[in-house]
Formats: sequence, structure tokens, C-alpha cells
Amino acid sequence: MINYLKGKITVIKAEYIVLETGGIGFGIKTPNPFVFEKNEETAVYTYLHVREDLLELYGFKTEEERELFLKLLSVKGIGPKGALAIVASGAIDKVYQAINNADSRYLQRFPGIGPKASQQIILDLRGKVNFSANVETENETEKNVKNALKSLGFSAKEIKAVEPLIKENLDKQVNELLKIILKKLY
Repeated sequence: MINYLKGKITVIKAEYIVLETGGIGFGIKTPNPFVFEKNEETAVYTYLHVREDLLELYGFKTEEERELFLKLLSVKGIGPKGALAIVASGAIDKVYQAINNADSRYLQRFPGIGPKASQQIILDLRGKVNFSANVETENETEKNVKNALKSLGFSAKEIKAVEPLIKENLDKQVNELLKIILKKLY
């Protein structure tokens, strides 16, 4: 896989940019080409889509955009065009929230994403991936406490039941918080 290309933007069109590097101009489809500036030296995070009859290079301003694109491609029935339309919204954190909150109406706002496709995205991605730092995620203390509880043999259901208690005591050290949680569980 080509992780990224570094070079100068020489052409900006509605659906793609041309990035010149090493004397070669790479045509790269991007979700929003106008976030790049002509003659700008930049790195573009890429994904090479290979089909029997086609090679297409997709590029993104950030690694987070590319990560979302790749996750969406892993969903049954979502191709590069649909995934690119979702990433083009620029609101990656809202897309993550919609997936985690099973908000299929939000996902249906994008071209080519109907009720079935939005449900499939939610079904395939909800709760299965830790998306990015842009999304409200567990902090380190919370993660450590939950891992400790798992290693002590507590079920996911039991851990979920004490989540509010964990969240309201995040200012404490992990060992202090574990004592509080264990008292509650026993």
C-alpha cells in the first residue's frame, strides 16, 4: 500500500487533484479537492483501489479521513464512491457519532446511501472499531479500570452496569477507582 505521497499540488479539479512528485503527476481522487492549495508542498494520505479493470488512487488531507474511508469500504455494499461522499462531509466526528448512536437518518443524507446501506454501515461498524481521537472516547483511566475488571473475570454486562460510577470518579487513580468499583460489585 502507498501510505502517503509528498509533493506539490499542480492541478485542482472538482473531483481530483494532481500531485507532482519525482517528476510524476499522480491523479488522486479526494473527498474535497479544494482543501488543498495549488503549488502547495504537502503530503496526501492515499489508498490505491484495485479492480480487475481499474486502478484508482484516493487521497486524503488527514489520516483520520483515510481511516474512515477504509472502514466504510469494509462495509458490504459500500464502494469507493459512497465512502468518498461520506468523508467529503468533513464532519468525521458526526459520522462516528451517527454510527455509534445507530442514527441511520443522518447517514442517509449522503448521496448513494439509502436505508439499507445506512443500516449495513451501522451493523458492520457500530461498537467494533475505536474510531479516532476526534470522537469522545474512553480516557486512559477508564480503559485501564475496564481492562482490570475484565481480567478479574467480570462480564461485559457487569462492567457496563458500573460505567456511570467509573465516569463520575475519573479524577481518582486507577487503584482507588478499582476499590470503589469492587465494593459496588461485591
